Amino acid sequence: MNIIYEILKNSWDIYLDVSVYMLFGFLVAGILYVFFKADKVKKYLGTGKIKPVFLSALFGIPIPLCSCGVVPVATGLKKQGANNGAALSFMIATPESGVDSIAISYAMLDPVMTVIRPVAGFFTAVCTGIAQNFLGNNEPGPSTPLKEVGGCGCSSSCCAGTSKESSSLLPLSQRLMAGIKYAYGELLTDIAKPFIIGVFIAGIITFFFPDDLTLWANDHQFLSMLAMLGAGIPMYVCATSSTPIAAALILKGLNPGAALVFLLAGPATNAATITIVKNIFNTRALVIYLSMIAACSLAMGFFVDWIYNFLGIKAQAVVGQASELIPHNIQLAAAVLLTGLIIYNVLVNLKPSPAHSHSH
Repeated sequence: MNIIYEILKNSWDIYLDVSVYMLFGFLVAGILYVFFKADKVKKYLGTGKIKPVFLSALFGIPIPLCSCGVVPVATGLKKQGANNGAALSFMIATPESGVDSIAISYAMLDPVMTVIRPVAGFFTAVCTGIAQNFLGNNEPGPSTPLKEVGGCGCSSSCCAGTSKESSSLLPLSQRLMAGIKYAYGELLTDIAKPFIIGVFIAGIITFFFPDDLTLWANDHQFLSMLAMLGAGIPMYVCATSSTPIAAALILKGLNPGAALVFLLAGPATNAATITIVKNIFNTRALVIYLSMIAACSLAMGFFVDWIYNFLGIKAQAVVGQASELIPHNIQLAAAVLLTGLIIYNVLVNLKPSPAHSHSH
């Protein structure tokens, strides 16, 4: 019983640390949802081998979608004339970072990681897209209907993409209200389950992992990165839920480069997305996609370790310091509010639809 109590206590401490930043991240995501529509992006991504790849990666970075939720949007881009490289670039940049995960990176990691993470996501997306446009063939993959390829671990809106009809004719106040409903409703519902699992895993790591992981990681820098790559590629984690896991591993002594490899590879791929890429594009595109994510993640991992050494920063000492700036009472209020929102959304989704209830 004591072990369970300690794990739950560690998980609760992590949850307290990040709640304020989660609420803020969702607010920004809601505002982005109102002003930043994926369908406006589509017309820029058709011609050229390099420019559309850069543009789609830039558009993808702030959008808060998981690796499964981005699939319908990327498929839409491709159907509307975006080339394969641009569509793949969007598929990588979007789940590797989002405004919500940037906020939580600041809370749980440190300023260096907060800046490097979206930069590394952008670099990986651009390299993969360009490699696809130059090395891939642009023949379509087998035309499997999208809904048959699933197996995704996420729920409602995330997998519906962001292609909802936006009435840009509505007054600004109503559009902002719709954005906030989306952020604290559908988006929160999608992220809540993997995020809570991520926090719980972080609690387990904090309790069980040996403190001498530091010595092993320092002696086996490349091996520790490969281990994180192997764990990240098949696993279903979104950018937000991977952050507490990475923070817990760094606190146990994992080198920040290996943690970054997990933060890049985990959200960009999972077993379901791998199948989907093969079906939307083709086998060669899948090979380019996986090998470029692996190569770029490892390269950025070594670069990050070099930065920490160059600046003389010990990652363990600085991780999670941002959350210490926020008074405990505010953390507690944010945690209660976030929990209330999660419970409310769960209950709303459990309710039968109005049509169903009228039939009784």
